Amino acid sequence: QAQLLGVLLAAASNFLISASLNIQKCAHLRLACQAEPKPYYRSKLWWCGITLLGLGEVGNFTAYGFAPITLVAPLGCVSVIGSAFISVLFLKKSMRAADILGGTLTVTGTYLLVTFTPNVPQELTARRVQNYLVSWPFLVYSILEMIIFCILLYFYKRRAVKHIMVLLMMVALLASLTVIAVKAVASMITLSAKGKMQLTYPVFYIMIVLMATSCAFQVKFLNQAMHVYEATAVVPINFVFFTTSAIISGVIFYQEFQSAALLSMFMFLFGCLLSFLGVFVIARNKREEHVQIPFIDCGHIPGQKLTGRIQPDSQSSCYGTLNNEDDSVKSQS
Repeated sequence: QAQLLGVLLAAASNFLISASLNIQKCAHLRLACQAEPKPYYRSKLWWCGITLLGLGEVGNFTAYGFAPITLVAPLGCVSVIGSAFISVLFLKKSMRAADILGGTLTVTGTYLLVTFTPNVPQELTARRVQNYLVSWPFLVYSILEMIIFCILLYFYKRRAVKHIMVLLMMVALLASLTVIAVKAVASMITLSAKGKMQLTYPVFYIMIVLMATSCAFQVKFLNQAMHVYEATAVVPINFVFFTTSAIISGVIFYQEFQSAALLSMFMFLFGCLLSFLGVFVIARNKREEHVQIPFIDCGHIPGQKLTGRIQPDSQSSCYGTLNNEDDSVKSQS
């Protein structure tokens, strides 16, 4: 029952996140169409989207306290599906065959994930988290992760390599630490709310610091990737890297596949593969939409046949004026 509650919380939270992002975009589009645009933070619609985003993140955080990492992390695909279909309903985008195919693949993969996910009934107490922190599999994993991260950081800082794979691999390595810390903090808070106080242990505050630090640097590198590359390329790759790193950290740190059958592991991984494929199909060839700059309407000019709308070229030296070499304008004059 607790695991089912975690699944429902994660799915609903990711759907709220996708709805919030589309509401914020709708608010920006409405403000851009106004004669006198006002700041976005004065829009009630934008604040509605931010509120839904906060609720979604809180719900996702809570879901880690009830369900294993290997189940909550892949359910992030719900936000991709929700965003694709909400944008059709509210932003009036066209529904593509790729959206339907990708949504079908992702829903099928999600069903396999939920059905064949490992059952982890153990209570994640503070003492158990302490034992996991000093276990040799996690120590080996953390050392390898630090070495790989330092190598990537060297190429990023010293060699100025800003390839999308380098940036998103650093995000994924940090995300693995984030989900470990989030799972521990959420579980200890859940147990404390049930009457088993866990907040007096130092490991609880160590995990809070680890969660905040890794999350901050993760956002930094993710924003760098979003600045350099289009969201249609960043979103699917980041989802695959994040989910893979979260599953690996759940398997190594929390030993979530320790008692799983071979068939269950295969079907779970097959569900992940279908979810990854569905997200890539939805994001494939999906161009970014930019807000149109309002054109300058010349209106009706008496005695002239030229009544078209002229959009000045911001890259031209004659911005705001007609080009002198335009033969058609000369002939009209």
